[in-house]
Amino acid sequence: MRYKALLLRWICAAAVPALCYSPVTQALLQVSESSAAPAVEPITRVPEPPAVNPLRVALGERLFEDPRLSRGNTRKCASCHDLGTNGASRNAQDTAPDGSLLSLNTLTIFNSALSFRFGWKGEFRTLEAQAAASLQNPRIMDSPIDEVVGKLSQDSDLVHQFEVAYGRGPDPASVLDAIATFERSLVTPGSRFDRWLAGDAAALSGEQIEGYRLFKSLGCVSCHQGVNVGGNLFQRHGIFHPLARAEPEILRVPSLRNVAATAPYFHDGSAATLDDAVRKMANAQLDLTLTDRQADEIVAFLRTLTGSYRGRPVGEPR
Repeated sequence: MRYKALLLRWICAAAVPALCYSPVTQALLQVSESSAAPAVEPITRVPEPPAVNPLRVALGERLFEDPRLSRGNTRKCASCHDLGTNGASRNAQDTAPDGSLLSLNTLTIFNSALSFRFGWKGEFRTLEAQAAASLQNPRIMDSPIDEVVGKLSQDSDLVHQFEVAYGRGPDPASVLDAIATFERSLVTPGSRFDRWLAGDAAALSGEQIEGYRLFKSLGCVSCHQGVNVGGNLFQRHGIFHPLARAEPEILRVPSLRNVAATAPYFHDGSAATLDDAVRKMANAQLDLTLTDRQADEIVAFLRTLTGSYRGRPVGEPR
């Protein structure tokens, strides 16, 4: 157990030091050193959607599906973040307005509000800031917020919806707030793992429980923990061996919630299957070569992290 504690510390030393030692990771190190059973699990349940103004949620959902948010009215937020499937797309990289490939794989929008930073590089601290940047980015929506407001203000029905929800017509602040408010509602509770955390012993099979035990004992949980099973620290990739494209060197650790539904994997979309991603991560980040049984058990555990959106498991066709 002391070796595992030292390994966790080594991994954290390779990360961005100021951000690596989260309270959960510190607790894991203490538990590993003492050999005591943890009082709580390092992963917590996804909460129910927050209690927010339903009028603003509905308005944000309408904007999420509105192509007028893009230059030339050619794309919408849902073009890359498909809420009917996995909250992202099935592509290794989605395309820019000019048809060229984007540099990074599209992250799922589901549970994104539960992360501490947004985007693969974690450059955004709020959902509103990320939405504003996506609108203005010529590689994504290519439509500055003032242009978006101008188009939306010509729609009398939409103006009325803004007036009811915000007491005024569309402006930059209300447009961004509506989008972010809707995104905060996109949580996916009710996974089998969360039911197990809540005390339902029958929610997981023996293979899935063994996969969770391996996930913790091998060190995966040193980066993938908390409510989002990730999303709460920065980490270098390729610590022991190359993992994917070299740049960006430091990434915000992605959430593993709904991971079984969000292939392909990694920031460059280079891992086509969950089994492939698990084996490559173990090799690159932990210097481990998993046996077939270990890989199967970890994948079985990861499949229990699939939650539900509007009554259907994420990834199930609607």
